[in-house]
Amino acid sequence: MLVSDLPDECQTCSLVFAYKEIGLLYDIAVLLSGSDNVKESIEKGMRMLKHGRYLDRCALFLLNDEKTQLELFASIDLTPQQKSMAIYKIGEGATGLAAKSAEPIVIENIHNNINYLNKMGALNTSLISYVAVPIMQKDGVVGVISANLKKDAPLDFDDIVHMLTILGSISLGTLSVHRRYSKEKEEIQDLKAYYQDEMLSDYKFENIIGRSTAMQQIFSIIETVAPSDATILVRGETGTGKELIAAAVHNISPRKNGPFIKLNCAAISETLLESELFGHEKGAFTDAKEMRKGRFELADGGTLFLDEIGDITPALQVKLLRILQEQEFERVGGTKTIKTNVRLVAATNRNLEKMVKNGEFREDLFYRLNVIPVNLPPLRERYEDIQLLIEHYLKKYMREHHKEMYFSKAALEILLEYPWPGNIRELQNTMERIVLICPQGELQPEMLNHVMPFNFQKMYMPQERVEEPQKTVEHPVSDHEFSQGHDEHISLTKSSLQDMEKEAIIKALIENRGIQTKAAKQLGMSARQIGYKIKKYDIDL
Repeated sequence: MLVSDLPDECQTCSLVFAYKEIGLLYDIAVLLSGSDNVKESIEKGMRMLKHGRYLDRCALFLLNDEKTQLELFASIDLTPQQKSMAIYKIGEGATGLAAKSAEPIVIENIHNNINYLNKMGALNTSLISYVAVPIMQKDGVVGVISANLKKDAPLDFDDIVHMLTILGSISLGTLSVHRRYSKEKEEIQDLKAYYQDEMLSDYKFENIIGRSTAMQQIFSIIETVAPSDATILVRGETGTGKELIAAAVHNISPRKNGPFIKLNCAAISETLLESELFGHEKGAFTDAKEMRKGRFELADGGTLFLDEIGDITPALQVKLLRILQEQEFERVGGTKTIKTNVRLVAATNRNLEKMVKNGEFREDLFYRLNVIPVNLPPLRERYEDIQLLIEHYLKKYMREHHKEMYFSKAALEILLEYPWPGNIRELQNTMERIVLICPQGELQPEMLNHVMPFNFQKMYMPQERVEEPQKTVEHPVSDHEFSQGHDEHISLTKSSLQDMEKEAIIKALIENRGIQTKAAKQLGMSARQIGYKIKKYDIDL
């Protein structure tokens, strides 16, 4: 039996009043913790206190984002019109004064006190007093809870202030938890939708898109090594998707249910990186006010991804080598040896071999990291994937920004020929700019001037084209293939020339394992030209 259920005749004792107050507040706390509708639960709690004759017209105000005024969040006994008027600037009336002073404001007689503004309309003559109590959190005042009191209220003002303080605190605490939960839930749903969009039915591996020979080989390597605990070193230019590779390794490994922890070693100062990696004990340095776990400890049982591993200092290289060999470490400022079971995936865009040769990176650490090397090709060497990625990101941002557009053949050819020095990250950002800036409908080449680099127009905008001659011509592709050993020009019909050109392209593709950019370079073509020829001659890749 709850204390709040005690019979009324026992309420004559002040001790019973205290027990009943605690019981009521406990009941309200249980009510708040078990409800998804926080506002409705707070108002139910207010009515429980009103039913016990403690207060009337209770209201909870929250400070707005600009911290300039109090806005009504929950209340009882107010009409819609009264609720619309219940807004107080900081320092305005008793309610605003409570927020400004961070102290409770008690008005014993509201009928002769100028601080009671009566913004919420006429009151019953039985309501004599008014109490406004600030709600405090670590950042200061976040709201005010107020109530009117009748002459026969069973508690004195100090007890009412105490009761409202507790009610306001548990109400705001519950609201904060609910908002944080809702935000995290929304983020998880967005993240889930994002990864679902990233996966394509035909050319996908986890959350990575790619149908090129190079990417298919990388997918095969990852599938082979993921079940092990071997350290993986992912190398490639900025923007090639090194973090996605690490996530894929984690997601298909036996550690997939463990944590996946990430750290960019280049984004943290040298003095803080050791603490981020290994954690620190309380008092280890000036701002170490409490013990903190490092990334190796947080990743225990899972996978740790260290990006830009080539940027760590020689001193940290020694400690990293030890933890890779022994699976143990000490926190900064500590002496206790901590064991950890972590699968490490490291990444860098730097030339570690050259750094080893120059004495900038430990040779033994390099070999310890380079157990399974994964070399990500730049996007310019993944010609087969560019159109796939363009279409994917275009669809993604069209959905986000509610637009419909598509590339003309000429505009798409220009994008396919562009080398994308910033790799997938640059392509992704470019697609978002195109969707945001360009009008709906068909996207023409001239529209790309506004979204591509300043030298793009000169280098990649289409020039005046000359039709192929119908008469006898010289072989335009490769002197090596068709003119070797001949001093004079060979006259060929258009039909025989095309047959030989097709044969040369097929041979170059075979010699370069189907990589179109390399085959094009061998034949003296651009990537766009060889793509056009493959389609023209219907060459089966």
